Amino acid sequence: MKRTLLLLGLMCSFLYGNAQQHISVSTTEQLFAAIAQARQTAGRDTLYIHLAAGTYDLDRPIVLTEQDARPIVFEGDSKNKPVISAGRRIGGWSLTPEGWWKCRVPEAANFGWRFEQLFINGRRATRARTPDKGFYTVNDASEDIHFKDASRRPPYATQTIRVNPSELDELRNMTQPEVEQVVAHFYHKWDNTSKFIQYAVPDSGCFFTTGRGMQTWNAIRNGSKYFLENYRAALNTSGEWFLDAEGTLLYIPREGEDIATAECYASVLPQALIIKGTPETPVCDKTFRHITFAYTASYMPRNGHEAQQVAAGLDAAIMADCARRIVIDDCEVQHTGNYAIWLREKCHDNKILHTFIHDIGAGGIQIGDYHLPDEGDDVTDGTLVENCILRHLGLTFPCAGGVIIFHSAHNRILHNEICDLRYTGVSVGWVWGYARNPAHDNEVGWNHIHHIGWGELSDMGAVYTLGIQPGTRVHDNVIHDVWSYDYGGWGLYTDEGSTGIVMENNLVYNTKCGGFHQHYGKDNIIRNNIFAWGWLQQIQYSRVEEHRSFCFEHNIILMERGATLQGAWEKGITDTDWNCYFDASGNPLKIMGHDFAEWKKQKEPHSINEDPRFRNPKNGDFHFVNSKVAKKIGFKPFDYTKAGAYGTEDWKAKALMEPTELEDFSKLFK
Repeated sequence: MKRTLLLLGLMCSFLYGNAQQHISVSTTEQLFAAIAQARQTAGRDTLYIHLAAGTYDLDRPIVLTEQDARPIVFEGDSKNKPVISAGRRIGGWSLTPEGWWKCRVPEAANFGWRFEQLFINGRRATRARTPDKGFYTVNDASEDIHFKDASRRPPYATQTIRVNPSELDELRNMTQPEVEQVVAHFYHKWDNTSKFIQYAVPDSGCFFTTGRGMQTWNAIRNGSKYFLENYRAALNTSGEWFLDAEGTLLYIPREGEDIATAECYASVLPQALIIKGTPETPVCDKTFRHITFAYTASYMPRNGHEAQQVAAGLDAAIMADCARRIVIDDCEVQHTGNYAIWLREKCHDNKILHTFIHDIGAGGIQIGDYHLPDEGDDVTDGTLVENCILRHLGLTFPCAGGVIIFHSAHNRILHNEICDLRYTGVSVGWVWGYARNPAHDNEVGWNHIHHIGWGELSDMGAVYTLGIQPGTRVHDNVIHDVWSYDYGGWGLYTDEGSTGIVMENNLVYNTKCGGFHQHYGKDNIIRNNIFAWGWLQQIQYSRVEEHRSFCFEHNIILMERGATLQGAWEKGITDTDWNCYFDASGNPLKIMGHDFAEWKKQKEPHSINEDPRFRNPKNGDFHFVNSKVAKKIGFKPFDYTKAGAYGTEDWKAKALMEPTELEDFSKLFK
């Protein structure tokens, strides 16, 4: 009866005067009813659904399909955004003798609802782990393959992991069912594997996992970093929590947290919003403005999470397929276990604008499908991501990226702030080598990408490309503070088969392995960039091929340590000239072991070795005192201050990292 009256009330709102195009809702039930009523109402006029401030707790995701033909604007209050919550409130806390918090979650008993993300007062809590910070190291690993098929990887195998016995001390007195709930997280070069432990022999320092066979490029081996998670004995530090088999939840509060007033959410639904049309009838013309989407879940399957670059294929809080002219404007996506947004299959002309994406379990935005489509198939294209702030990403899946363009073309990634993540900032293309590549004509411009890597993974770039991509431009970005675990902390990185890409007017500094690296590719143009303060080397070039790899001209290279150029420069085919090199350490400039005068004769007749005369480059000020030196190489000054988010000071302040975070990152360079 209550629902019938609600629907009648909503129908009346369509019938009288100007109110017929507007519905105001303040509860979850009203929101779903408004969507249902709009589906039944014919017309091409835009319907506005106004969401009052507050939290809308979902028991199922919001789903829009081909039946939702009417243009709709879902709109909240810009100053007090309504929260679409995919989580469940947790309450009924009591204090334990140790001062911890304790409550009962009946749905979790007998290994029922096993949530993996918990948030206290809008702050992510840590599932009990050891070590509390940092990592242990694998001594050795081997694998027994139980079944093989035609695929590249065996579908079923057992891994034996050998570690120092002391690292398994806490597992000694656990029952077998408890051991089977412990999760081991492994770090490879550029991705991660997570597995449940199947059996452990603590005295011998070994444990066993099962699942798909390991790949040669991301196998668990001697030196692999790992940590263990999700067992009671690891619960020992403020901010940690543990959920036992009987449904008892324990939490060690942080300083200042009050049990009486705490707002606690556990993630439940993987999606808050699903937009799913069909190729024949896509979902069109839906706008989401001034709304926060929060608390979406990621659940690890029993066979674990296999290693995958950029955590490709992991779902998102907002999922869209066969969608056109969708606009996400001035929204927030926060507190997730998965990605924030994925515009996946056959999505066209969509926009993500002025949106704050933060505290994310995986990465920010995925565009296109990661499965290679058949030639001629419709692929996602025409996405605009502009003036967004993406920060504090990769908290559950460290290998996830900021913005990922898979098999997709004609996208523009402009004026965004992307920072504080463990892997690549912007990744473009998903084809390794010179095969057909649906990604082309993409633009990555005026972005500020910084503080990535954190010394956890390797083989990353602030901007990373793959495959043949005519028309793709990477320009006017400011990139700095890139620090990998081992090799591969680069600013601009043209990887396997990258072809026809132009990278110009970028400022890149404070990188571990150099401002630019090309593994292998063809006819890329790297021009009019500033590369400064590389740690191991400034510029890197890996593979010799029987074609021109790239053109490297009109660039400024400023250094004070490491090699100037590293790799295949003397044997490979490049157009390299008209560059300015300067070693601020005062040491004689050496390039590939040659004095600069000798290098000029051999390779770069028009390049110079002079101070480019920046104002204060050690402190990030790369304005010219004068541009006389730059003019000698045909360098054209560009206004790098335009990079990053724009708008009010309050908006831009959301991109600022905490002083303690900046200090922690700076320690990596020492």
